[in-house]
Amino acid sequence: TQWDLVRGALAQLLPAHEQLIDQAAQGAVVHNDDTTMKLLELTAEQRAAALGEDAKGRTGVFTSGIVSIGEGRKIALFFTGARHAGENLAEVLKRRAAQLPIPIQMCDGSSSNTAGDFETLLGKCNAHGRRKFVELAELFPEQVRFVLETLREVYKSDAEARTRELSPAERLRLHQRESAPRMAALKEWMDRQLTERLIEPNSQLGEAIRYLQNHWEGLTLFLRVQGVPLTNNITERALKRAIVHRKNSLFYKTLNGAKAGDVFMSLIYTAELNGVNPFEYLTALLRHRLELAERPGEWMPWNYQTTLERLSAGPDPPA
Repeated sequence: TQWDLVRGALAQLLPAHEQLIDQAAQGAVVHNDDTTMKLLELTAEQRAAALGEDAKGRTGVFTSGIVSIGEGRKIALFFTGARHAGENLAEVLKRRAAQLPIPIQMCDGSSSNTAGDFETLLGKCNAHGRRKFVELAELFPEQVRFVLETLREVYKSDAEARTRELSPAERLRLHQRESAPRMAALKEWMDRQLTERLIEPNSQLGEAIRYLQNHWEGLTLFLRVQGVPLTNNITERALKRAIVHRKNSLFYKTLNGAKAGDVFMSLIYTAELNGVNPFEYLTALLRHRLELAERPGEWMPWNYQTTLERLSAGPDPPA
């Protein structure tokens, strides 16, 4: 059956997936988020037994997305089960080398993204906060315009840093020079709206402002620390893969099926993030499964082609 083929390939691909997790743990920046998922286990008892200890006191199933960035490489990981995104990130970071500095974490304000025992420099997603004002543009056009125009200028400065290929230190100085005054003006404006009761605090606009105020420290981390991204958009794009799969296949039948899907999605999307054809990459891994099992670090999307070239050239001549 099709599942037999997937299961057979899965066993051969696991060394590459484990290596991805190991290398993702070493990233300088880790993004995370999650989305709901569904397991079509026959009964609630079967589902709870499959999820094990993670299911205690919980009724939901989630797919977490983690995108790790370091040394110019991007690694996407997916995990499906009862754990929240922060708990899955904690498991990944257990593999982090002790001598490395604390990583930067980028996520939205959901508490599920920080659940778990781990230490990061926590940045919050400006796009998530901005979206709350976009949704209110028709109801509060004047107030929303100021917020969106301010954030637009911050985004423009970040785009300039990418265009000019600035180093992290240069990018930080650019934002401190151009974005810091804008963000300070935005904070002053928000504080005035509520303290002077220029808007109703319990209105939708008031709630959007309080969201930014409550997460201001993380939203402005990019003004104080090198390399902090403005948004968590890269993880939201990654999770769209899980959402599309959820819609197209009408969920997973079992937790084993979900884990297989996580492995394949992790390998496929990591290949895409690094400009590699996923079909060609997976084909190479399966054809060289013995070599993969022996040296998985040589079969990552960014170096497997070099490994193939070395193998095709034959063994090195004796010394």
